[in-house]
Amino acid sequence: MSRETQGIDSMASDDGATERIRALAVRTWRTFVDVFEGDRMGQIGLALLLIFALMGMFGPWITPHDPTEINRDDDGSALRLEAPSTDHYFGTTNMGRDVFSQVIVGARASLIVGTIAALIAVTIGTNIGLISAYYGGWTEDVLMRITDIAYALPFLPFVIVLVFLLGPSIWSIIIVIALLLWRSTARVVRSQVLSHKERPYVESARAVGASDLRIMYLHILPNVLPLAFLYAAFSVAWAVIAEANVSFLGFGDPTMISWGQMLFEAYTADAIRFAWWWVVPPGVSIMLLVMAAFFIGRTLERVTNPELRHAE
Repeated sequence: MSRETQGIDSMASDDGATERIRALAVRTWRTFVDVFEGDRMGQIGLALLLIFALMGMFGPWITPHDPTEINRDDDGSALRLEAPSTDHYFGTTNMGRDVFSQVIVGARASLIVGTIAALIAVTIGTNIGLISAYYGGWTEDVLMRITDIAYALPFLPFVIVLVFLLGPSIWSIIIVIALLLWRSTARVVRSQVLSHKERPYVESARAVGASDLRIMYLHILPNVLPLAFLYAAFSVAWAVIAEANVSFLGFGDPTMISWGQMLFEAYTADAIRFAWWWVVPPGVSIMLLVMAAFFIGRTLERVTNPELRHAE
């Protein structure tokens, strides 16, 4: 085959791959819309996520009080552990700070950790699963043994130790959570790529001289992205739980207000038993955000598994 002929075949392959990706994207988007339109739980998850996203983005401007300010009464004494009222909807802390304002601002830390850690984890897991399954051999053995080692590490103790070593900052928490959350994504993506790499469209791409990178990221990856999105939703939920756990144990970022940190402060002040207004709002907020992520993940599972759609 001449060089000119190879070039023509390569361009034809690129055009065909681009058209296939465009058609796949349109079909996937329509499937997403159809699935969420017919799933009340998914709609609730999206609504809750939107509310928390607005709280995270506009929290400092919509809070009725400064979340770090010590509120005082007319004689200048701090309003410590005040029960909920019209002035302080969720009461105050032992330092006289407004709990309602802290709950609103605390959404930002959970959303930052949840979204960024999940994106990093899914990116790592998708690439490891894609590369290991496509190349096979010693590459697959090495990457899968690394995955096995990651599975062997206890999640919370590992996170606590690394946060202690790196320092209590939000970026330390994001990094250590992402270092372990990619495990499930890698294994599931690998199993899907093992199936896709033997299909005719991959053989056709190889026949016209497409490189391994082009085949992996231009031909195979678009077909496993819905699965990656599914695990991204679940990873957000696990990252939010992990951040709350780390903050509750006192390893959170001291410069940021988070729901886990609020629970930690209530516990250390020995107010967790009687000041319910200080404990319930951040606890319920964590629960609702995690539920929203799982509801969305449950709906996305119907996209990756058509049998679930036909069963309903």
